[in-house]
Amino acid sequence: MNVLEKPLAKIEIHGNFVDGREIEAGSGETIDVRNPATGAVIATIPNSGAADVDVAMKSARKAFESREWGGLSVRERSRLINRLADAFEANLDSLYKLETMNNGRPINETRAQIGRLPDFFRYFAGVALARRDDVIPVEGAYLNYTLRTPIGVVANCTPFNHPLMIMCKSLAPVLASGCTTVVKPSEYTPLTTLKLAQIFSEAGLPNGVFNIVLGYGATTGKALSEHPDINKLVLTGGTEAGRIAGSAASRVFAHQTMELGGKTPVMVFDDFDVDQAVNYAAFGAFIGAGQTCVCAARHIVQETIYDEFVEKLARKAATIRIGDPFDPATQLGPVISAKQRNRVLDYARYGHDEGARHMHGGVVANVPGFEEGYFVEPTIFADVRSDMRIFQEEVFGPFTVITPFKDEADALRLANDSPFGLAAAVRTRDVSRAHRVAAKVKAGIVWINDHHRLDPASPWGGVGESGIGRECGLESFNDHFDTKSIMLPTEDKPFDWYENTGGQRRLN
Repeated sequence: MNVLEKPLAKIEIHGNFVDGREIEAGSGETIDVRNPATGAVIATIPNSGAADVDVAMKSARKAFESREWGGLSVRERSRLINRLADAFEANLDSLYKLETMNNGRPINETRAQIGRLPDFFRYFAGVALARRDDVIPVEGAYLNYTLRTPIGVVANCTPFNHPLMIMCKSLAPVLASGCTTVVKPSEYTPLTTLKLAQIFSEAGLPNGVFNIVLGYGATTGKALSEHPDINKLVLTGGTEAGRIAGSAASRVFAHQTMELGGKTPVMVFDDFDVDQAVNYAAFGAFIGAGQTCVCAARHIVQETIYDEFVEKLARKAATIRIGDPFDPATQLGPVISAKQRNRVLDYARYGHDEGARHMHGGVVANVPGFEEGYFVEPTIFADVRSDMRIFQEEVFGPFTVITPFKDEADALRLANDSPFGLAAAVRTRDVSRAHRVAAKVKAGIVWINDHHRLDPASPWGGVGESGIGRECGLESFNDHFDTKSIMLPTEDKPFDWYENTGGQRRLN
């Protein structure tokens, strides 16, 4: 067994990252950060209060208005961002190991994901260089053009499941647009965010552009979303957290981008290879221990292949290797906490109580040497009706359900029977059906014969209770600006409205 060397031999003590360095918080309260594979404390962080948030916000505002950052030309800023991407890439080895230690994802998963993150910064540096404002044809002898100005300070609350990736989705357009940010990472997984801030500071990012406040969502996150000086709120988390934070940010009319809950439907038609559908199902449901908003949570399978699919997915789940996240042979790591593990076990009980057919898992996984870790077996229930809790509610763990359907209309009815609308997937070889179903399913992201695909250029976000706004792509970049319309006459004609009122036409 080739187990990689683990970082963090001792408990680290961290403070907030403000003005290019870690500083002590004033609250006096601390939080233990644990390795979910062992349950051991690996770091302590502050539970920052409103005064700590205010210090970070003032730093971000000062940097936004400074010559060192706000005074950079687009080309100067883009060159700097590309240098940051290079520094990021030079530190990938330490970052993916630290992420595995902090959130428990198998090392192969973190290496694959974090290795792509410098692409976000290079993409948005290129978008900034390619940006063009508009010249708009209007009636009469006038020149009308737009001028976009950066909105200011972006508050960003990030989750535990993809700590660095989700933070980078926001940070890259923040930097490319000339804005500044205050990030509150999850109290479970702050370590790689702190590490990246240090790397960027050493690579030349001006002080105050990228600040970090640490603490619980109910205290630090609340103070950040309520701060009167934020210009945009970005949040990835649960739907209720989004409602609370979004309501607070709306009081100062801040822009908002929120990726919230999900219950992704996967519609499997009988013209698609069953073995391939099962492979996608296992990947979609159990990658990241199922702790993703786009987890393949509801498999809606055509009744002609339903029994075969159910049996093969259960057999596939039984082969998944659960163990030490630092072992390259491990395929499934722990969930983030004992609380999250218990949530998965609770939903397994709900499935039994509601009469669903239990196919696999739903119990604590026995991992020798890791008895204090938060491991749970991949869980599958079949014969699930749409009125069951396990069909409707987000579990956020290695948990998926299977429901049969008769025809295309039935599949869409079941897929859209949800308040969420983040992602959906379709498995079919019928090209017309693929596009038809993708157009009708209620989701902001649709994968046809794939799952969990993300690219810096592709817009990402949901509808309904899955949130508002889009990350990635031009949509994200453009939402970091206020648009100013400028109009001037191109002919020098005398004007006196009160002398010739009746002879003029204008929308004033």
